[in-house]
Amino acid sequence: LSYAIGILDGNFFKTQGVTSVNPTSLSLGFRDAMNGKAIFTPEQADQVLRGEMQKMMRKKIQPNIDQCNSFLSQNAKREGVKQTASGLQYEVIKEGSGARPADTSVVRVHYEGFLLNATRPFDSSRDRGAPAEFPLNGVIRGWTEGVQLMTPGSRYKFYIPYQLGYGEQGSGEAIPGGSLLIFDVELIEIVKSN
Repeated sequence: LSYAIGILDGNFFKTQGVTSVNPTSLSLGFRDAMNGKAIFTPEQADQVLRGEMQKMMRKKIQPNIDQCNSFLSQNAKREGVKQTASGLQYEVIKEGSGARPADTSVVRVHYEGFLLNATRPFDSSRDRGAPAEFPLNGVIRGWTEGVQLMTPGSRYKFYIPYQLGYGEQGSGEAIPGGSLLIFDVELIEIVKSN
């Protein structure tokens, strides 16, 4: 049983990015918990563990963050690229007309999403052959903000910093933490305005 617990816990923490532990401290903590004499409460232990895991995760994704920040710094200097107060950058490919959606509007769009330096999209309504429809307040912040700049018939290219995208945690296997997202978005129509 003890060995099985060690394997399961070891494998779990290995997948979380823990590469080494002090076996003496690990054994002591386990023994003290089993005897009801731990020097940390479970909440304190959890706080220590979470803090260390965040440091490890940040170290792992720091190259993505650095690449994102470097790209955005250079991209902001290109002609035609505009930047909002939040850091969202965009280019107008085609300007439409009419009313702009609100953050509570439901919109129909065609889009393709790319990671920096990717040649193939990680997501594309165009590849699926059908536009997507969703409420603007139900998507990442960069989309919510960016699509509100558009009018029906517009096509914009968004450069979304990780803070306005999927943050440091990323999204599944397709989008690593700290990733810049590039979206080519066409606003087809505002389906519902609130």
